Amino acid sequence: MLVETAPKPARTRPGTPLTSEQAERVRRIRRSGAYVLLAVSSAVFLLPFLWMLTTSLKSDAENLAFPPQWLPDSFHFDNYVKGWTGSLPFTRFLLNTIVITALSMAGNLISCVLPAYAFARMRARAAGFMFAALLATMMIPREITLVPKFVIFSKLGWVDTYLPLVVPEFFGVALYIFLLRQFFTTIPQELIDAARIDGASELRILWSVMLPLAKPAIAAICLFSFVGNWNQYLENSIYLRSMEKITLAQGLGMFNGVYVTQYNQMMAVALMSMVPILVVFFLAQKTFIRGVTLTGIAGR
Repeated sequence: MLVETAPKPARTRPGTPLTSEQAERVRRIRRSGAYVLLAVSSAVFLLPFLWMLTTSLKSDAENLAFPPQWLPDSFHFDNYVKGWTGSLPFTRFLLNTIVITALSMAGNLISCVLPAYAFARMRARAAGFMFAALLATMMIPREITLVPKFVIFSKLGWVDTYLPLVVPEFFGVALYIFLLRQFFTTIPQELIDAARIDGASELRILWSVMLPLAKPAIAAICLFSFVGNWNQYLENSIYLRSMEKITLAQGLGMFNGVYVTQYNQMMAVALMSMVPILVVFFLAQKTFIRGVTLTGIAGR
C-alpha cells in the first residue's frame, strides 16, 4: 500500500541568496532590534534628567519621602522662582559665567586657528615632531598642572580674578588645534595656490579662504569651548573667592550648603542653568555634527 508523503520544504544552503520575502524579514528584524536598542539607550540617558525635572516640581515634604516617588502630587513651579531669587545672587552668577565663557571662547578661537593653519598648510622643519609634541600634551591630566599654575598665578596676584581662567585659553588647546588642522587639510590646495598667485598673504588666505570654508569645524570648537567653560567648577573654585565673582557652577555647589534639604529648588536652578547649553546645541546642531564628522574622518 502506497502512502503519499508531503514534500519537505527546501532548505536554504549556505551561500544561497535569500528571496525577497526572506530579505525583507531580515531587514525588519534588524530594524526592530536597532529601535529597541536606541529606546533602551535613550531611556538610560534621559532617566537622570527626568528625575531632576520631577524633583524640581515637588514640595519640600515630597523631597524627603521614603521610598522616593517619581511624580509629585501637585506641581510646584514656584520652586524655580524661589531658587533663583533666594539668598544666593544667581543673576550675578549668570553674568559672571557669561563673561568668563565669552572671553574663553574668543581665546580658544584666536589661539587655535593660527597654529592649526600652520600645521595644515605651511611647511617647516620638524613640523611633524612639533605636532606630535603638541598632541602629547593631551595625555597629561589637567589635575597635575593645578598646583604649579596656582603657584604662578598667586605670585602674579591673579587669585580672585578672572585672569587665571581666561588668560590660559589664549595659549591654545591641543584638542581644538588637532580638530581644526584635520579640517584645514580637506580644503583643496588649488584654492590656496590661486590666492597666493593673486598676491594674498598667509593671513589673508586664512581669513578670506580658510575660515569661511571651516565654519562647521569652528562651530564644533565653539560648542566644545562653550560647554567646557560654562560647566567649569574645579578651577573656578580654586581661583574665585569673593561672592561677586562666583559662577553658576560654584553657586550650585553652595546651594547645597545653604538649603540642605530643599533639593527641589536646587534641581530647579540646575535645570535653568542647562537652558543656554540646550539652546546653543539645538541652534548649531547640524553644523556641529557636520564639523565633528568631517574633522574625524579627514586629514592626512
